Amino acid sequence: MALIVQKYGGTSVGSVERIQAVAQRVYKTVQAGNSLVVVVSAMGKTTDGLVKLATEISANPNRREMDMLLSTGEQVTIALLSMALQELGQPAISMTGGQVGIVTEAEHTRARILDIKTNRLSRYIKDGKVVVVAGFQGISSVEEMEITTLGRGGSDTSAVALAAALKANFCEIYTDVPGILTTDPRLVPEAQLMDAITCDEMLELASLGAKVLHPRAVEIARNYGVPLVVRSSWTDDPGTWVTSAKVQERSLINLEIARPVDHVEFDTDQAKVALLRVPDKPGVAAKLFGEISRQNVDVDLIIQSIHEGNSNDIAFTVTTPILKRAEAVAAAIAPALRSQSSPKSEEAEVMVERNIAKVSIVGAGMIGRPGVAAKMFATLAQAKVNIEMISTSEVKVSCVVDAADCDRAVAALRTAFEIEAGELLSREAGEARKEKLILLSPSSSSSPSSPSSPLVRGVALDMNQARLAIRQVPDRPGMAAQLFGLLAQHNISVDMIIQSQRCRVIDNVPRRDIAFTVSQVDGENTQKILTQVAAELGWGEVVLDCAIAKVSIVGAGMVGQPGVAAKMFEALAQHQINIQMIATSEIKISCVVAQEQGVKALQVIHAAFGLAGSEKFVVPA
Repeated sequence: MALIVQKYGGTSVGSVERIQAVAQRVYKTVQAGNSLVVVVSAMGKTTDGLVKLATEISANPNRREMDMLLSTGEQVTIALLSMALQELGQPAISMTGGQVGIVTEAEHTRARILDIKTNRLSRYIKDGKVVVVAGFQGISSVEEMEITTLGRGGSDTSAVALAAALKANFCEIYTDVPGILTTDPRLVPEAQLMDAITCDEMLELASLGAKVLHPRAVEIARNYGVPLVVRSSWTDDPGTWVTSAKVQERSLINLEIARPVDHVEFDTDQAKVALLRVPDKPGVAAKLFGEISRQNVDVDLIIQSIHEGNSNDIAFTVTTPILKRAEAVAAAIAPALRSQSSPKSEEAEVMVERNIAKVSIVGAGMIGRPGVAAKMFATLAQAKVNIEMISTSEVKVSCVVDAADCDRAVAALRTAFEIEAGELLSREAGEARKEKLILLSPSSSSSPSSPSSPLVRGVALDMNQARLAIRQVPDRPGMAAQLFGLLAQHNISVDMIIQSQRCRVIDNVPRRDIAFTVSQVDGENTQKILTQVAAELGWGEVVLDCAIAKVSIVGAGMVGQPGVAAKMFEALAQHQINIQMIATSEIKISCVVAQEQGVKALQVIHAAFGLAGSEKFVVPA
């Protein structure tokens, strides 16, 4: 007999008939000998209707009263589903988030879960009852009993958190699609259903497909080792499993606000190769990394900064033993990248830097927390460590620093993020972690290059980002900390961060450009904030571009495969799609392109990696 937590979304319980169908599925699962907790969302568009009512009353509704209002939607569903189960002869009881013991922060409309008191819930399960729980909600404390809601994706979060607290065998997320797809089926009807995906891959693909699983839920599953499966409410198909590594038992206290960083990684066996002033046109990255792939040079970080005039810079890191080979490839290809019309002073050149180290913080808890990267930069600044390169992903921030500063940087970060000595990862441990990522890939064999191990698991497109470029930022410790600390104070989350390789000396001060992306809704406000302090902090113009798109590929199978980046860049080049920025992590490569080319970029990359199926997927109405 298994203990299962099931979650049903709004479309799955959108009418009396659908609630009765859910009751039949639940009843069938119990009759098979399982114990069940069922988490449900509000019916259909109920929440939207409640929000509309509130805005008709007030242009700026009180957040506490919004929680009181919105929490009623789920209460309707739990009562109706409990009644439907009782009509089938199945004992059931409905419970609100507060009644089930979900305790949250005192943050109305966006609370995170602090703890779950499972005594009452466990008692009902032991009595053979199906417990039907209102998702999306909790209470701020047992004393105050203030109703709070969890924000977007709250029902997913509730379900996985309950599964973690109860040590359930697994958690089923039922929705209106058959599982997790290789990309958004609204843009690529040939998108394929995945049999399985790792939590690490899923976190990096936070904006994947029909957005059937919220990152907060995946974060909890990863932290507590909860097996997840995403399935269709309308069929008995197996769906998609989201797998995680076996984890050490951890406390439920501060369940969602535990420290955001799990590990500090470092690698002192690195060198940097940069091509400066390469033409800003389609095909340049494809030509460079195509040759790198042919020479079997495995690169680690890849960054391409924003353009300056008609050119930009591309930099990548490699391990020291293959530096000479990487340098030779870059030197050989540089002449082919030079524009015939450019003056000699503007020709592409190769810059090599030895004696560098890569220091990274890693943790699923940094998603949606704007202060984490800022805290890293501030910590390095306080330790008098200058940052030479920055690369970011959803779950990792990496900085390239001088090798002589590595020990000091690691010690400072370890203290700042409360990382125990056993949670530090050296290069060797990091390599082992990469191997684990590959082995966790559910369809992979023992070899990362095995045909059964897909290099790319999925492709994602984000059309809702804006890019800020700050020109001529003084190149000294503390500037990144001041910049991103300021944004964190205004609760602005930053996605990609790129620091240019080209350094200019102006007024005897070395300066570089820094570019980063934020949500479009934060674009203008971010520009305003940074422009106001530009003179005080000594940087130049702050340029905003809202007409961008970010396209990303993710896959644990790409670890140690130098041809993956080249294949992505070549697909874009063949369709004359210019790459404006590049950032990478071990299992993710992201490119910024023009917004008008975003959908096309997604489609050609999806096709290039052979992810398109023969059947077309139709998104349910």
